[in-house]
Amino acid sequence: MTRGQKKRLIRIIVCAALLVIAYLMPQPTVRLVLFGAAYLLVGYDVILKSLRGIAHGQVFDENFLMLVATVGAFLIGQYPEGVFVMLFYQIGELFQDIAVARSRRSIAQLMDIRPDYVNIMQDGEMIQSDPDEVAVGDVFYVKPGEKVPLDAVILEGHSALDMAALTGESVPVSVSEGTEILSGSVNLQGLLQCRATKEFGESTVSKILQLVEEASDKKSRSENFITRFAHYYTPTVVILAVLLAVIPPLLVPGAEWKDWIGRALIFLVISCPCALVISVPLSFFGGIGGASSQGILIKGGNYLEALARTGTVVFDKTGTLTRGVFRVQYCLSAGRLSNEELIETAALAETYSSHPIAQSLQQAYGKAVDPERVKDAEDLSGRGISALVDGERIYVGNRKLMDELHLGTEACSDMGTVVYVATPTEYLGLILIADEIKPDAEDAVAELKAGQIRTIMLTGDREEAAQDVAHRLGIDRCYAGLLPADKVARMEAILKDPDAGKVVFMGDGINDAPVLSRADLGVAMGAIGSDAAIEAADIVIMNDEPGKLATAIRISRFTLRIVKENIIFAIGVKVLFLILAAFGLTTIWMGVFADVGVAVLAILNALRCLKPVKES
Repeated sequence: MTRGQKKRLIRIIVCAALLVIAYLMPQPTVRLVLFGAAYLLVGYDVILKSLRGIAHGQVFDENFLMLVATVGAFLIGQYPEGVFVMLFYQIGELFQDIAVARSRRSIAQLMDIRPDYVNIMQDGEMIQSDPDEVAVGDVFYVKPGEKVPLDAVILEGHSALDMAALTGESVPVSVSEGTEILSGSVNLQGLLQCRATKEFGESTVSKILQLVEEASDKKSRSENFITRFAHYYTPTVVILAVLLAVIPPLLVPGAEWKDWIGRALIFLVISCPCALVISVPLSFFGGIGGASSQGILIKGGNYLEALARTGTVVFDKTGTLTRGVFRVQYCLSAGRLSNEELIETAALAETYSSHPIAQSLQQAYGKAVDPERVKDAEDLSGRGISALVDGERIYVGNRKLMDELHLGTEACSDMGTVVYVATPTEYLGLILIADEIKPDAEDAVAELKAGQIRTIMLTGDREEAAQDVAHRLGIDRCYAGLLPADKVARMEAILKDPDAGKVVFMGDGINDAPVLSRADLGVAMGAIGSDAAIEAADIVIMNDEPGKLATAIRISRFTLRIVKENIIFAIGVKVLFLILAAFGLTTIWMGVFADVGVAVLAILNALRCLKPVKES
């Protein structure tokens, strides 16, 4: 319990004690003084907030309603009732504070990844310094048990890193010399000497924390509705309460002012909209917090709500449904070059490419590539690459590139990605590279389909390889051989489909940035360490598991169900009790339940959003 919560609890206990003493006192004057003291003790902050709101022109809020209702109770001689209303209101506020603190716990755990210091060597001695002072290229050290302060590459040492706060993955990751590591990870074993690859402000931990901190600023439609609802609702009920207090005594014979003013005060107590104003944002906050604890970062309540309405999921293939770790299976030379020379030529042409296929070719070559042998490299978007290798123009790419060169190629029926190698006038051969489907990809697609969500795959890979992956995973539709512009055009067509619902695109966030931006919701897959992914996507999956998307959708649907339950419950109870109050069929105690009781129940219901959501 925080210091503020303890103070509020002490005020509640002292107020309750004063109430008991006041009831036992026979003297009316002493009782009034004690009731007044109890009221001021427990309600002074509400009074000040209400007066401050009035001074700033923000009159109609829950503080104003509580002030009018309780002061009105004192004016008609209902002293105990006035104090009890304020006392129960503060009890409700205490429940709210505790609930919010609990809902922040999962995000607070995420925030705990922020490093406090970095170890650097100075004059032969290891000292602690501010992470902001470390520049790219500087060397620092991470001791066992410490957080990695900046994104870096290991120069010396081996260990295991706990990345649970980043990815939700509980299994430690082994690292050694040459491994790129991310800030926010926890070093579990040996001393690591590292070289910073990013400044602290640009590191993974900083971007994640900024993302989470900004999430609450992006309100959902439900939250915006509640804000607008409260804006019009509060002045409306105040006007109705005034009319209820004034009109019957003036128009109805025998109607007493005291009775109708009492009904109006009960009406005001019941009308306080705090159950909605508190529980709805708390539900979304809890949903975002619960998702973050599982390595799913959702940038705002608006995205969480939209995710619940997902009707179609569009997948990229490489790196999303498949591992993106390519291995050369075999080569088929056309005759001029040996298979070894074909691999060497392709690896040299791909020297400056970071694409997984380029990396697999260089791995198959198995030797250090001499960049002096490569000149004038050019990326041919969606088709391949062109470069001068040993003075000869070499093209490495897909069938479309070969068609552009008007070169015939050999047929390849095996599943995988076929890379063709050619000069401007001669076909040199092909290299078959195969990718592996991720272990949870099939279950992820099956779960989405079980939730009545249509699945589509867009890829630049060749038709045969793409259709093979789609068939094995059970994806509804597959479009292959697409250039980046073709993917956007295909996405446009999907979005125009009236049966598509909300369209989610799941990709790596770098090569597919245009499609990520065009979809209703962009989900960056395997985005750890990828600035482009974190910036472009609405939702970031902090590991390579496509199954996390189904988890995120479950969380969003569960959260939205809780929100709807709270809205229907709170408004339903309010309307019922407001009608009863207008007809004089409620007491002030019933009014307190209709206000504070409903708020507490709605808050407790909202806290369910923090619990892990099981598969339905």
